[in-house]
Amino acid sequence: MRRSLALIFLFNLLATFSFAQTDSLMDMLTGGSSSAFPVSATFKATRIINSSSVENLGAGVLDFRISHRFGQINQGAQNFYGLDNATTRLGLDYGITRWLMIGLGHSVLNKEDDGFAKIKLLRQKSGGTPITLSVAGYAGILTIPDPTLPAGDKWYFSNKLHYTSQILIARKFSESISLQLTPTMVHSNIVDSTKFSNNTFAIGVGGRVKINKRIAITGEYFYRLTNTDLLYTGTTSHTYNSFSLGVDIETGGHVFQLMVTNSQGLTERAVVSQTTDSWKNQALHFGFNISRVFTVVKPKEFRGKPKQEKGW
Repeated sequence: MRRSLALIFLFNLLATFSFAQTDSLMDMLTGGSSSAFPVSATFKATRIINSSSVENLGAGVLDFRISHRFGQINQGAQNFYGLDNATTRLGLDYGITRWLMIGLGHSVLNKEDDGFAKIKLLRQKSGGTPITLSVAGYAGILTIPDPTLPAGDKWYFSNKLHYTSQILIARKFSESISLQLTPTMVHSNIVDSTKFSNNTFAIGVGGRVKINKRIAITGEYFYRLTNTDLLYTGTTSHTYNSFSLGVDIETGGHVFQLMVTNSQGLTERAVVSQTTDSWKNQALHFGFNISRVFTVVKPKEFRGKPKQEKGW
């Protein structure tokens, strides 16, 4: 736990320093070229499908987000093809500045409460910085009842805690194509057996292909480098790498996301380390993300004449 906390603190410290230095450093490297314009909308939402994208909310913007994953489609008509068995996450995300956003959420699965912070360190520029780089740190607590233990044993509060750290590296190659690489570490304070490590390392790959002005196809895959045969907490069920395919539909400035995935969990921890279904077994879940955005604090640059920004 201490190691994960230290890593999250290091990310925050690095972000503060990097943000202060980025503009001046890039000006020196590019000779202060006026042709380097920021690239916008690498992705259209703050999530690719299940996991975070490099996109942040604007400063002063609050996002009320509902994420829903139904049961297995192959459960048949008796369970209405999974619609009778669903998990939900309710979340509130907020943009503090144009480079820092935070969020809180609650998931039905394992009654999990979570919080996160995402910091943008670099922003892709045409003719300049080739990538957008962000870091994200997550912390969560499982509020399910404590297990029954033999007399004399104690279930500690720290056993319920977990942490996730991610580096988000993305590039918009054209108006239609964007890709993201997401190195990830999930730390659980307790695992089911001494056979497994408390740390699960994974590499995530996500992408977006824009079909037209309102529709894009998305994909996301997490390949676990460690704990590949990790058991689902408290069971003998094996876990699998998460793979998801989705469709983004832009509706009046908002993005409605539909997806098919083998992950029913709705936090980075659950998606990366506790996906219990597989595409091979046709154990898939239909789901959606929907959000409502509110401008709580109007940015200074928009209090007067609207400011136009060049870029893709």
